[in-house]
Amino acid sequence: MSLKNTLSPKLAASLLALYFAAAISAQAADTVVEAAPELVVPKESMFQAGKSYISRVSDRLVDTVTGKSDELINRAMEVIGVRYRWDAELPQSGLDGSSFVGYVFKDKLGFLLPRKSTQMSRVGKPINREELQPGDLVFFNTMRLTFSHVGIYVGDNKFIHSPSKGTSVRVDDLGSLYWDKRFDGARRLDGSDNLNDAERQELLNEVKNLKRKSRSL
Repeated sequence: MSLKNTLSPKLAASLLALYFAAAISAQAADTVVEAAPELVVPKESMFQAGKSYISRVSDRLVDTVTGKSDELINRAMEVIGVRYRWDAELPQSGLDGSSFVGYVFKDKLGFLLPRKSTQMSRVGKPINREELQPGDLVFFNTMRLTFSHVGIYVGDNKFIHSPSKGTSVRVDDLGSLYWDKRFDGARRLDGSDNLNDAERQELLNEVKNLKRKSRSL
């Protein structure tokens, strides 16, 4: 049975999170179990439960992100000082803007985000700047392209990100002239998405690769 045909687009991201949680290392998997034990269920049960079950999982995912926001921010802070490096995905080699965000969410919550910031801007629900809470994603137009940069809101009008070549992961102020002028919007992860079929399939392929890697360990 095809995952793509089983799920509605609005709920695909939450299932991806579940599959990723089952596939990643034991440490990350333990984090998800502690945050929401109900998330770990037999594969067969997921398919049989249908949309209503996935909707409930989506709600729990929101609780997980919200409840773990302090730990999420602390993990992000631990990466401060890691140099910017384009198209790198691990702190040991460097992190670019979107890979920094992806790494923190994957490492702390086991939540798999798309690779590009433009794709990340279609995951979760849009929120107003006045509604920002720690753990929300904030987006900027830094290359004359909408949603070309992303960071994680940490509270007190601050966000953490990996800015550009020649810099490193750091905390900046949303109210500063540069970032205020380029602010593009914010998203809160809630298990929904507006990804197109190709982007969603790309994520599903990544989940399959991670599952294969976990079995070979």
